[in-house]
Amino acid sequence: QPGVAAMQSLDDLKTALRAFAAGRDWDQFHSAKNLAMAISIESAELMEHFQWASEQQDVALDARRREMVSDELADVFMYTVRLADRLGIDLLVASTAKIAKNAARYPADKVRGQAKKYSEY
Repeated sequence: QPGVAAMQSLDDLKTALRAFAAGRDWDQFHSAKNLAMAISIESAELMEHFQWASEQQDVALDARRREMVSDELADVFMYTVRLADRLGIDLLVASTAKIAKNAARYPADKVRGQAKKYSEY
């Protein structure tokens, strides 16, 4: 898109989102509550594309549907990055810690091939 630089890192995206919001005086609306709600709303819009689809249909997206799904994924991602930035949470650090927690909760030798919650096995 003209005038939009490609993002090379999460920090680039965070900086671009800050600038985008500041340029529109939207920081006043970007409270944690509002951003969390926006994530939920955009997630619901993403889910709409898969509602009633069979498992074969959900990955066989035509070009138009793929673009729409891509847009919704980007919305969820950008609101998530914006919320983390506003709260001072480093998403890479948080994700690394969460993967470690999940590895402890879901040992591969106990849960392989199962979709149960850690409290159910």
